[in-house]
Amino acid sequence: MDSSNSEQLTFEILLVEDNVTDVYLFREAIKDNPWITKLHVANDGDDAIDFLQRNGSYAEMPRPDLVLLDLNLPGTHGREVLKAIKDDDSLKRIPVVILSSSQSDDDRLACYNLHANAFMTKALDFDELQNIVKALRDYWFANVKLPPH
Repeated sequence: MDSSNSEQLTFEILLVEDNVTDVYLFREAIKDNPWITKLHVANDGDDAIDFLQRNGSYAEMPRPDLVLLDLNLPGTHGREVLKAIKDDDSLKRIPVVILSSSQSDDDRLACYNLHANAFMTKALDFDELQNIVKALRDYWFANVKLPPH
């Protein structure tokens, strides 16, 4: 989709991240997004699962179009969150991109074995984060046709 298109689209993103600085920087990096993007944040694996399954206070939350998932989370680990998503028929088609500081081949292999859609290394600086956000936006929201909810 051409970003000059006058039609404004809303994309729902669930960022699962426990580091408040990373959350803040991600919010800043999407501010210049040419599309309207709603960012929801879960600070741990348990909140992420509750959000996705619409449990408790999350009952009225929308289904995200994309999940950005850190691996090292308090509570339920990121790999367990990924497994819960991909094992649930109502959630498994939501693309999940792992955003991790891990350089481990074992972590990457485990995530792909659990059907992660991509594994990306976290940015080391803000410019790199903006490049990651642009790549995610261009790929998932401009080039890929996502399934309906």
